[in-house]
Amino acid sequence: MAEEVRVRFPPSPTGYLHIGGARTALYNWLFARQHGGKLVLRIEDTDEERSTQAAIDGIISGLRWLHLDWDEGPYFQTDFTREHMAAARRLLERGLAYKCFCTKEELEAKRQQALAEKRNPGYDGHCRHLSPEEIARLEADGRSCVIRFRVPERSGNLFYDDQVLGRIERAYADIEDFVIVRSNGQPLYLLCNVVDDIRDRITHIIRGQDHMTNTTRQVLLYEALGAPLPVFAHIPLTLDVQKQKISKRKHGEIVAVQFYEERGFLPWALCNFLALLGWNPGTGQEYFTREEMLAAFSLDRINRANAVFNYQPGDAKFFTDPKLIAMNEHYLRTLDPEELARLVQPVLEKAGIWQEDFAAGGARRQWYLDTLVLTRDRFHTLNDFATLGRAYFADDFAIDEKTLQKRVLKEPRLKNWLPELSGRLAALARFSGEAAEQLCRAMEEEQGVKPGTIMNAMRTLLTGQAAGPAMPDLLHTLGQSRICRRLAHVDQFFD
Repeated sequence: MAEEVRVRFPPSPTGYLHIGGARTALYNWLFARQHGGKLVLRIEDTDEERSTQAAIDGIISGLRWLHLDWDEGPYFQTDFTREHMAAARRLLERGLAYKCFCTKEELEAKRQQALAEKRNPGYDGHCRHLSPEEIARLEADGRSCVIRFRVPERSGNLFYDDQVLGRIERAYADIEDFVIVRSNGQPLYLLCNVVDDIRDRITHIIRGQDHMTNTTRQVLLYEALGAPLPVFAHIPLTLDVQKQKISKRKHGEIVAVQFYEERGFLPWALCNFLALLGWNPGTGQEYFTREEMLAAFSLDRINRANAVFNYQPGDAKFFTDPKLIAMNEHYLRTLDPEELARLVQPVLEKAGIWQEDFAAGGARRQWYLDTLVLTRDRFHTLNDFATLGRAYFADDFAIDEKTLQKRVLKEPRLKNWLPELSGRLAALARFSGEAAEQLCRAMEEEQGVKPGTIMNAMRTLLTGQAAGPAMPDLLHTLGQSRICRRLAHVDQFFD
């Protein structure tokens, strides 16, 4: 590509950053970076009633969390209203747009009549051929008006080549004259979007298929404004398991990028998942580094069919798409320990269990790194280190009630056995995980109980969980004093 590639991500700040919007941003980011181009961030805030500063902040924060950096902006669409209106006036002056004085009531009555007569209910062009005198009279009468674009009276089809969907055609006769400026003088998205893309020299428009109804009309606006047509690529929609488009209104926080940040997901894990939610490399590869995805990504590998976000409301285990959870687990388990330590630190800080000697250069830094590596195989998110893994960092951890009943309280004799085991462990001159495990197994043989009876109870009281790392590793990590202290006070659970 000789021309510099320029793409944009233009979210509307009417709510949080949606995962569908994040996927669009990701595809644009990948395309720009792959071609050495520029990504423009433009906040399309023309819906003044619904746009909020909180939403703007949330969108920017979400993009930064995902590490989807931009090269220009953020620009705000409302800052360019004069440009939008100047474009509308040029179209009026050239006869490519006209003033329409039809009221909402008149338009609705005509629509209903057309439906009753089984005709096209679109605008009938009533004001299309008003004379200057008629326009002046209507204005003198105080009639408000909108500005409509005058669709060329041509036979045949309007077409453009879509990089995902191929050749898209629509009959000129099926395109009604559309509004570009409201009666209150506010320019509409259709016009603003085109004017902004022309000004920002956008070469490729990568956006959702829900914008396709706008695209044919915007193609006409590019032509009327004398600007070259950008390359379009309309990506598939993201649907739920009922084949309904995922939305903020219907699905709530589960479709918000912020939800995954707060839940302790890794930014790149979410990016990797979103990339495959509508694109595939054709090789079967699922896990990518940024560099690998930049090398593999292409518009022609974006699927034409809609993607499915496999979310089942009310599923406690799979509180979001299971594939996303699996991806996050993969990255947790393969992440460089130092990077993992950096990401876990704010989680422990928020939980009030961070210790300064865990920091780089601290006395227990290596223990901290080793503990993260030891425990991460059973965790789903970063937050699990402060919940399921809290016992490694603090003494005030919760014990799973079902596990406590099954593994501890079901055997009353453990009330005596575990404090005794605590004493034997305390007496070890050279403590190790292996030696501690052997003492436990020896006590099980001594008491004539089924293997695992005391061992499983010990794990439950030490970690609050039914499963976890291999016992020698667990015992080594927790250390002699903590183990002995926790086992010695088992009687509190039997009271």
